[in-house]
Amino acid sequence: MDLGAFSISLAVKDIRASKDFYEKLGFTDFGGDIGQNWLIMKNGDCIIGLFQGMFEKNMLTFNPGWNSNVEEVNPFTDIRILQEKLRAKGIKFVSEADVNSEGPGHFVIVDPDGNPILVDQHRS
Repeated sequence: MDLGAFSISLAVKDIRASKDFYEKLGFTDFGGDIGQNWLIMKNGDCIIGLFQGMFEKNMLTFNPGWNSNVEEVNPFTDIRILQEKLRAKGIKFVSEADVNSEGPGHFVIVDPDGNPILVDQHRS
C-alpha cells in the first residue's frame, strides 16, 4: 500500500526556536508560512513539519500522490480508496475523508501506542 510522501509533523512550542534548531541540523525551509505558525523543512529526503498551536501531539504524516519533493506521482491511490482498504483490515478512524467527495481530503488513525497518523491528500 503506497501512502505517498512521508514526513513527521512536530507540535512545537516556539516555531522560531525549532526552526533555528533544525537549521543547525542541516534542514532548510521547504514550504509553509512561519507567520501562520507552520513551516516545512527538508534535509535530503527527510521532511519535518513544524506546527505551533495546531496539534496536540507529534504525528506521522503521509501525502498520497506526492513524492518527497512535492511532485505529483502517477498513478496514485486516492485517499478514499486507501481509507476503505484500511477499514477492511479493521483499522479504526479518528477522523475520515468524505467518501462522497473528490480531490483533497484526509483521515487520521492512531497506532497501538497512541501515535496519531495523518494521511493528507492535497491533490485531485
